[in-house]
Amino acid sequence: MRLIFGIILGAALTIGGAYVYDTAAKPGPDARPMVNWDVVAKNTESVVTMIKQSWAKLTS
Repeated sequence: MRLIFGIILGAALTIGGAYVYDTAAKPGPDARPMVNWDVVAKNTESVVTMIKQSWAKLTS
């Protein structure tokens, strides 16, 4: 029962988080909703690049 509740809660939090992000985003000429996979890929790529740069600074 806890597993099913956890899955439902996780899905609800994911969908709710995407909705909040999309509605709270500042409108601009290139603002696109997060539900587009190319936008998600771009955001993920920038976060991964930032983490890699931070890790390189820590290890050097």
